[in-house]
Amino acid sequence: MAGKLTRWTWFLAATVALVLVFAAYLNPHLAVDLANRVWACF
Repeated sequence: MAGKLTRWTWFLAATVALVLVFAAYLNPHLAVDLANRVWACF
């Protein structure tokens, strides 16, 4: 039982993290800022 609970906890944490990342990309200013930072490396 504890193994299933641990697995579901990790699954839920990963899902929440992915939702937050995708929600952050809905902000166009963030996407442009990240692209500019990556471009500045070259």
